[in-house]
Amino acid sequence: MTLTKSKSLLELRNVKKYYPIRGGLLKKVQGHVKAVEEVSLTLLEGESLGVVGESGCGKSTLGKTILGLEEITDGKVFFKDTEIQHLSNKSRNDFKKEMQMIFQDPYASLNPRQRIGDALEEVFVIHTNLSKQERKEKVIGLLREVGLNEDHYDRYPHEFSGGQRQRIGIARAIALNPSLIICDEAVSALDVSVQAQVLKLLKSLQAKYNLTYLFISHDLGVVRYFCDRVLVMYLGNTVELAPADKLYNNPLHPYTKALLSAIPRPKVGKRSEKIRLTGEIPNPANPPSGCTFRTRCPLATELCGQVKPEWKEIEENHFVACHHVDA
Repeated sequence: MTLTKSKSLLELRNVKKYYPIRGGLLKKVQGHVKAVEEVSLTLLEGESLGVVGESGCGKSTLGKTILGLEEITDGKVFFKDTEIQHLSNKSRNDFKKEMQMIFQDPYASLNPRQRIGDALEEVFVIHTNLSKQERKEKVIGLLREVGLNEDHYDRYPHEFSGGQRQRIGIARAIALNPSLIICDEAVSALDVSVQAQVLKLLKSLQAKYNLTYLFISHDLGVVRYFCDRVLVMYLGNTVELAPADKLYNNPLHPYTKALLSAIPRPKVGKRSEKIRLTGEIPNPANPPSGCTFRTRCPLATELCGQVKPEWKEIEENHFVACHHVDA
């Protein structure tokens, strides 16, 4: 896709999500866990944007904040040019129909005593005035759309494989014709062969319905295959954003370089040396001053501890927050 010609679907402006830390007899707020810190981002119609980083970097929290499953602490969220976080519940719910999520474990969100057909019909019971027969026809159509069949309508969750359950999760996500789908580790629990099938399904649905994906994952190999652009997060902060090919071929931030060096590669030709990060990820309730990555960065200087690096465009569509990368 051509980034410069695509229309903006979602825009985040300095979005923060803090969780209060309470203590003492009166449970007073004594601090905050800074899960997402001043994230600014534009998601384009029809693109797949990958979000990567170590566990605890804020990837999933960012996705839940966009959907409104978590209330933002500060900042603004625009969907189709409308600021949505301060809308009335009714108006906000209208927008929420256009934003759905596919979870890592769809089985956890399914009632084991409820048939799959009935579970999928609930979407139409809540949001439409369709008759029982019309709802059933819609669900059967969805099952076929994701590679299942009519016989699966009457089955229960335990009768499906992991890949089939994820297809059910996808069917539920596309039921109301959304514009944006957030995939939160949607294929990480699947076997490699099943991953490929599910990713192929997601791509075909994207082409058919012009879907936009925010694809959260720790698997950098999958992200490279699936995504148009990649956002790298560390301790709630964005550190690099670029088109996938550009980021994988020419990473600029030291953290991105370390992540990419850890991707397993076949032993063909000269191998790049794996970059090993020292130390532990800092506590998000008490992040380092200046650059949050400085305590593990091999390039850290005194400046890194004093000044937070500016989020800047180094070259076209390639953004980095690092004192040691110059435009």
